[in-house]
Amino acid sequence: MRAKALAVVTICASLAFCASSQAKVQRARENDPKYQYNLGLFYLNQSDVENATKYFVKALSLDTKYYLAWNGLGLAHSMRGRLDESVKAYQKCLEANPQFTEARNNLGTVYQEMNQLDKAEGEFLKALADLTYQNRELPYFNLARLYVLQNRLDDALDNVQKAIQIKPRLAMAYNLRAQIFEKQNNLGEAVSSYEAAVKIVPEEVLFNYNLAVAYFKNGDYAQSKQVFLKIQGKVTDAATRDTIARYLRLIGEQR
Repeated sequence: MRAKALAVVTICASLAFCASSQAKVQRARENDPKYQYNLGLFYLNQSDVENATKYFVKALSLDTKYYLAWNGLGLAHSMRGRLDESVKAYQKCLEANPQFTEARNNLGTVYQEMNQLDKAEGEFLKALADLTYQNRELPYFNLARLYVLQNRLDDALDNVQKAIQIKPRLAMAYNLRAQIFEKQNNLGEAVSSYEAAVKIVPEEVLFNYNLAVAYFKNGDYAQSKQVFLKIQGKVTDAATRDTIARYLRLIGEQR
């Protein structure tokens, strides 16, 4: 009996110790800005912007200079369409760490969405001025998008080419390059670039749709039909489905 009693006491003590340890871990996490930031990042990756925002704010309440949390908050605000708040968060991030170039690129994208194109261009150029920036293809790509909006097609093409040189499998850059070639009435090059985008991401409906339209414009009706039929059942937007149906009817009339 005494042995059993000692065993029970030992088990209870162990359980109490475990509970105490867990409580200490939980308290430490509650006061750890990095842990709160990682929670925010987890929810942001799940597109749960509300919870992401909550944990980024919690991290910043623990450390107002935690620049990664400011950057995360900027992303969250941007995803919710709160562009003014997003700008403020990125600016706070850069105040805390002026060398965090990722925030400059992110800030530029928000300025571009706000149609503040001069400010957007300035941030992208600042990002490119940092030769240590690991994702330089992004500001090059974003500059290309901006220059397309301004109808500066030669500048746009130059920048998207640089993005592709840095990251040859950046499918969205090939898609953008194709759009630039279309605007320059160079359908052959446009088709080749759309084909490259589709080769990298075969199931991306948008790239396939753009390729099918380019085939049609270039008179490659058989290939256009093949691609339209490939994606027809995957399109959820009613207007796009109707457009595909019209293209298929036009292709049928070419026979």
